[in-house]
Order: sequence, then C-alpha cells, then structure tokens
Amino acid sequence: MKIRKAPFAFRVVRRREGLVAIVYQRAADTKGRNRLQRLAAIGPLAFVAGAPLLREAARQAGDERRSLAPGPFYPMDDECGARVGAYALVASGLRDPEGLSHAADHLRRADGAEAAWWLGLMSRPGGTRAVRALRVLTEAVR
Repeated sequence: MKIRKAPFAFRVVRRREGLVAIVYQRAADTKGRNRLQRLAAIGPLAFVAGAPLLREAARQAGDERRSLAPGPFYPMDDECGARVGAYALVASGLRDPEGLSHAADHLRRADGAEAAWWLGLMSRPGGTRAVRALRVLTEAVR
C-alpha cells in the first residue's frame, strides 16, 4: 500500500527518552484537503510493550525487517490502523508495562471493525469515558 492512499500510518522517531511511534489518520484539513493528521503518540514504554502490534502493522505495510527503525512512514489499512490508533489512545499516559502489554495483545487480536468503533468513540470530543472503558476492557488498568 502506498502512503498517499493509506487511511492510517505511523512513523518511528528517536527521542531523548527512547523510540516512540507517532500515529497518523487521514482526514480533511481546514482547507478540505485529505491529509494525514496526527492522532496520538506512543511513548517509549508503550512502544516497547506494543512492539508486537507495531511489528505486525509494519509487516502488513511490506516491511520484513525484524526491528522498527526510525525513518519512513509505515502505511496501514483501515483495520490495522484502527487497532494501532486505539492502542495509542489507550496507552497515552499509562506507566504499567504489564498493563500496556495486555492492552496491545488484546487489540492485536481484536476485530478491525470493533477497533474502529472504539477509535471513533475515543477520538471524538469528550471521548475520555470511552478511553477509560477500553482501558478496563483490555486490562490496561485494574
């Protein structure tokens, strides 16, 4: 899949704290152009805990490398992008590695339509209740 047609994408970036992933979703900007816009960032701890989910997304994009390296965008289709986007929103602000790993595993096995539904709930204004609910359901928090 080409990046210009992908509904979602993520990019690995090296920061002082470690590697992070920035997740993008295609949406209309203020001028009506269809652009990739930043959805959320996956911090260093969540990056390590969600590495299997991110590697699966990169593999689907056609990258067969074992490690996720900083550099180009990894395009994702609707299902995979919804899973990674939902994980990015769930993982935001969490510090428990075990909980983050549970959340990534649950979302990796989740149905794409279900993940898209949750992503829609979480990304709308006032979606913090949906974020808390999915955190509980994916065992990210106790």
